[in-house]
Amino acid sequence: MMHKSKALLIIDMINPFDFEKGDILAEKANTISKPIKKLKDQFNKENKPVIFINDHYNLWQANLHKIIDLCTNEQSKSVIETIHPSEKDYFLIKPKHSAFYGTALNTLLHHLNVKSLIMTGVAGNICVLFSANDAYMREFEIHVPSNCIASVSDDDNTYALRMIKNVLKGKINPLHETS
Repeated sequence: MMHKSKALLIIDMINPFDFEKGDILAEKANTISKPIKKLKDQFNKENKPVIFINDHYNLWQANLHKIIDLCTNEQSKSVIETIHPSEKDYFLIKPKHSAFYGTALNTLLHHLNVKSLIMTGVAGNICVLFSANDAYMREFEIHVPSNCIASVSDDDNTYALRMIKNVLKGKINPLHETS
């Protein structure tokens, strides 16, 4: 396998947002989908791994097309269309909040020789934070662009970013529109 030191993780962005306050999160996910798409395009262009990690929505199948069909609705359509996985992107399902728990993510990252993770997605204070914690415990470098994660509550999102920076030694500077 070619040497690839960085990977982009896109966590739970393929999502129906059909839960309490899902409309709020869907609106915020739509906003962050644009800088995430910019990162995704950059990683694809540089032939670096893009890994979607998603809830399985009780399908328990890592079938991207079935999950997209299940999740696509008026609230989610714009987000899914913006960040839609390409054929070369990886797609994993997760049973719980962390992208590492009960998944092949750690093995895949080692196979790809990844040492540094750019982590994006929703919800910042739950799945992104828990995944960042597990990445830290596995000694990955962590970068969470502050404008590439969202939570229902802005306060909760700020708290998650503060924890990632102060406790998990992650970088949280925003992705600039020009970068």
